[in-house]
Amino acid sequence: MSDQVFRIEWLPGTDRLSGRCHCGAPHTAQDPVAMWEWLLAHPDHPTSEEHPTTEEGRVS
Repeated sequence: MSDQVFRIEWLPGTDRLSGRCHCGAPHTAQDPVAMWEWLLAHPDHPTSEEHPTTEEGRVS
């Protein structure tokens, strides 16, 4: 059993999902499949420092 915890939350009032990897990197996406692919790509997904999230929730 793994101690890794992945969190995905729906952003109320939007069609966006907010996710946080067990390493603490945040990400937002509209597509649930894209969100899971990003989370499961750890450690190869970009961190928030490499691709900061904009106010609209899109990754730059």
